[in-house]
Amino acid sequence: MYSKKVLEHFQNPHNQGKMDDASAVGEDGSQACGDVVKFYLKVKNNIITDVMFETLGCAAAIASSSALTDMVKGKTIDEALKITKNQLIDELGGLPAPKLHCSVLGVDALHKAIENYKDQR
Repeated sequence: MYSKKVLEHFQNPHNQGKMDDASAVGEDGSQACGDVVKFYLKVKNNIITDVMFETLGCAAAIASSSALTDMVKGKTIDEALKITKNQLIDELGGLPAPKLHCSVLGVDALHKAIENYKDQR
């Protein structure tokens, strides 16, 4: 059902936890399944130097949040904004159709964190 990469990120999530000194925070959730994703960004000179996430949800939501943190660390704000939901799904080696909505929560939370960062500047 899940790719090896999804299982690896679910069982050993990268960058999971709360960041107390974040430059920006973004959150998104799904009323359909109850999953919630929160992204924390540390930004210096327009580059995401650190990123963490908290996810209350299924394996797909946790795995996609973990993979997304790896994808954005070291990128500029504008580069991170260009990451699409399909790119994330491809990075994970695909997801079962019923779980696609879970994976997109992280991208939306990331975009909200970036909007939060831009609003503060």
